[in-house]
Amino acid sequence: YNEYYKAIIVTSDGDFYSLAKYLYEKRKLKVMLSPDKKHCSGLLKQSGKEKMWYMNQLKDKLEYRDKKKSTA
Repeated sequence: YNEYYKAIIVTSDGDFYSLAKYLYEKRKLKVMLSPDKKHCSGLLKQSGKEKMWYMNQLKDKLEYRDKKKSTA
């Protein structure tokens, strides 16, 4: 339970603010993923700082692309 390298939190809920802040301060927060920047809690944005990633902004990196169609 206490032996881990880094934590990843997936949420938009401000209830996780304390945990995110604690992990950030202890340098144990790898990344905090939120499905949507627009609907993410302001508290999480403050606690995650540069560790915040938003899934809706990662679409180009995550979507499937058919190699046959993209090279044609």
